[in-house]
Amino acid sequence: MGKPSWIGSSSCHPNMSAARRHAESLGETAVFVEVDGEPCGVIAVADAVKDSARDAVAALADRGLRTMLLTGDNPESAAAVATRVGIDEVIADILPEGKVDVIEQLRDRGHVVAMVGDGINDGPALARADLGMAIGRGTDVAIGAADIILVRDHLDVVPLALDLARATMRTVKLNMVWAFGYNIAAIPVAAAGLLNPLVAGAAMAFSSFFVVSNSLRLRKFGRYPLGCGTVGGPQMTAPSSA
Repeated sequence: MGKPSWIGSSSCHPNMSAARRHAESLGETAVFVEVDGEPCGVIAVADAVKDSARDAVAALADRGLRTMLLTGDNPESAAAVATRVGIDEVIADILPEGKVDVIEQLRDRGHVVAMVGDGINDGPALARADLGMAIGRGTDVAIGAADIILVRDHLDVVPLALDLARATMRTVKLNMVWAFGYNIAAIPVAAAGLLNPLVAGAAMAFSSFFVVSNSLRLRKFGRYPLGCGTVGGPQMTAPSSA
């Protein structure tokens, strides 16, 4: 039992070849069965496409991101799935090391690459990407290699995670600007004795309160429907894998 190429198409019955083509046209993978050297059947298997996949891919496109599917499945099945969910580009029949090569090529071209995966064969690619995201129910290898663990088993959190990362960086930069600006302005005034100690202490407390309250705004992040709160930023290529 295995790939058609392992058995050899020359010895296959025409009905088996037709069954293979039909399965692949539906986005399924055909597995050939051989008994005592004689091909005798075809089993069609397929991963169920998550209901959230199309919305997640559409949300990534709205953010100006190009999506790519990297999979070890046959090209016909991969193309059918990509068309169903709206993925821009497909690279099929690829080994785990091939996924790493694709990511390295994208990075060499100046792209920022985010990788989403959940399988053992996704581990090296997750580690090589600029940002690796593992589905919470994925394998230990994928989770260990990823930078972000998506606890919810829904792909709609992927664009939200990217937005949250950008919002976090904006908050950090704003806090740094405020802290540096406050200290540059207030320290000379306090050193010159122009501020009452009570006023200086109150101003320091207010500065800390501003930084903390500004950071706490991130707690409300993600409480809006998918597709809202679009954030601009550099182009990012986000390969998913199967």
